[in-house]
Amino acid sequence: MESLSTWVGVGLSLSSLLLLLLIERIRQWQSERKAGVPPGRRGFPVVGETLRLISAYKTENPEPFVDERVARHGRVFTTHVFGERTVFSADPEANKYVLQNEGRLFESSYPTSISNLLGSHSLLLMKGPLHKHFHSLTVSFVSPSVIRDSLLPDIDRLVRHNLDSWAGRTVLLLSETKKITFELTVKQLMSVDPGEWTEKLRKEYLLLIEGFFSLPLPFFFTTYGRALRARTKVVEILKTMVKERKERRSKKRSTSTSWEEVEEEEEEKRDMLGALLEAEEGLTEEEGVDFMVALLVAGYETTSTIMTLAVKFLSDSPRALALLKEEHERIRAKKKEGEALEWSDYKSMPFTQCVINETLRVANIISGVFRRAVADVRLKGYTIPKGWKVFASFRAVHLDSDHYKDARTFNPWRWQVHIFLMLIMGSGTFMPFGGGPRLCPGYELARVEISVFLHYLVTCFSWTAPEDDRVVFFPTTRTLKQYPIDVRRRK
Repeated sequence: MESLSTWVGVGLSLSSLLLLLLIERIRQWQSERKAGVPPGRRGFPVVGETLRLISAYKTENPEPFVDERVARHGRVFTTHVFGERTVFSADPEANKYVLQNEGRLFESSYPTSISNLLGSHSLLLMKGPLHKHFHSLTVSFVSPSVIRDSLLPDIDRLVRHNLDSWAGRTVLLLSETKKITFELTVKQLMSVDPGEWTEKLRKEYLLLIEGFFSLPLPFFFTTYGRALRARTKVVEILKTMVKERKERRSKKRSTSTSWEEVEEEEEEKRDMLGALLEAEEGLTEEEGVDFMVALLVAGYETTSTIMTLAVKFLSDSPRALALLKEEHERIRAKKKEGEALEWSDYKSMPFTQCVINETLRVANIISGVFRRAVADVRLKGYTIPKGWKVFASFRAVHLDSDHYKDARTFNPWRWQVHIFLMLIMGSGTFMPFGGGPRLCPGYELARVEISVFLHYLVTCFSWTAPEDDRVVFFPTTRTLKQYPIDVRRRK
């Protein structure tokens, strides 16, 4: 009897707790409805709809979570993900408004998992005048003139060096392109050529990035816990680099300095770390490391994915691949054997840019951006309460049939129509690199790297594509099997 009474008591307690939670949920729903917030669901207590979001994106559908809720609630809806109430927007006007009002009505704000792994001093999380200053510094480093005069030769050399090792074997394209872009980014940021040091750093970066879209549970057996440990190792490696660079800069150059040391010092002045230390004498090691961590992520993961997916889409579209080959063979025919690409060559690749645009539209790794409302904001007839998160979904807009005919079909020819291009660029319906004050500073550099990669791939090699690999969209956009291709050198 005592045991039965105990279980009855436990049952009544749980029932009372559930009733209180239900009453509180109804009260919050009524309050939100009265305030005019966008319609939507909260999901389960604490986790909200996070698990539904994660499971949805493990399908082949690029936007299952958003599609389902747009059909039910409209292009602006409310959910609860990554521990916070969040308004999702699949509306181009709303997205453009959110991005253009950065610093006034909204501020950059990302899930805890991303914020902790990038560090508080990363460019992605900086705000106000500090962000404006460092964003301008980064833009100046990757301007078209700097790419043309300083970065393009290294891009050409490192791409060719990597591709030469592919001939006659099967390569996991996504893995290999990540290796290329990581080496390029490390060279551009810190003047370090590929070697044991860069490979050690890259392996830790792979673990760090895996934790971005995981639940922030810091246990040793979780993805997030492994990512935190990887970040610690990355920070240690980069701190050593920053410290050594600072020590070298502080030493006065004597007349006995060798020409090799002079050349090394001049090269270091031209890289991002040198520019950072030159402009920010009071920069702490922690600030410098966080800044470099974010730039490595930005230059590594995104560009390599577009390289891989461009090859996949081209392989699935023989007509597009043939046209791309023609464009690049015309460029190669004007050059001597082994002669590097120049800026004028890059500017004579119009169809290549169509291919890049379409790849970015169909399957960009950046699906959208998070912002936080710093005041109550009226948006598309709704109220977004102060403190709420907003997720501006670029991919949902890019794949909306109201904006693009056959929106989920790869069609690079759509970008050849100049009027269409101008309308899209100004409408907010094509924003692969974001917009507003946080427009990605390296968008031109990414285009150059992808263009050089495609040039040497199609002019020097042929490949056999896999028949059973497919694109998935969680935790990031990628192919399920890393797109293994059999590569042969062309005569």
